[in-house]
Amino acid sequence: MTRKYKVPDHWYPQDLQARARVDEYLAWQHMALRRNCLRALWHKVMLPVFLGEPVSPEMLAATLAELDVTLQVLEDKFLQDKAFLAGPHVSLADLVAITELMHPVGAGCQVFEGRPKLAVWRQRVEAAVGEVLFQEAHEVILKAKHSQPADPTIKQKMMSRVLAMIQ
Repeated sequence: MTRKYKVPDHWYPQDLQARARVDEYLAWQHMALRRNCLRALWHKVMLPVFLGEPVSPEMLAATLAELDVTLQVLEDKFLQDKAFLAGPHVSLADLVAITELMHPVGAGCQVFEGRPKLAVWRQRVEAAVGEVLFQEAHEVILKAKHSQPADPTIKQKMMSRVLAMIQ
């Protein structure tokens, strides 16, 4: 798509080493950050509030502990002391990462609290995208904690798929 639409090079760089850093992050995030961010959202809000299914305190604690470990890997391995995940410029890796991180934020998790490097990175990503667009893109997920309970017929249709997804 970057070739078809001729987007600025920083989003998905032509330089092979820079592109490899973006690709490395994207490969990792799918089974790590994405998984743990979604599980935090579902265990903290969507299951108990939206679907009315209890989540044990032990399960929630384990989920949030896994998320914390994943956030540490994100900081230590990918962000390090760089401005953005793949280098000095915002890239697709940053957009994907911030999108995933906003899921637990929407559930009320303070993922940036106590993580100054991650908090400053978030500010950089928001500035690169533009504050208005950033807020618009995350408007729905940031309201997740205020979800109304699902209709019982919707709940029945969703439960098996949801449980399979968050395993």
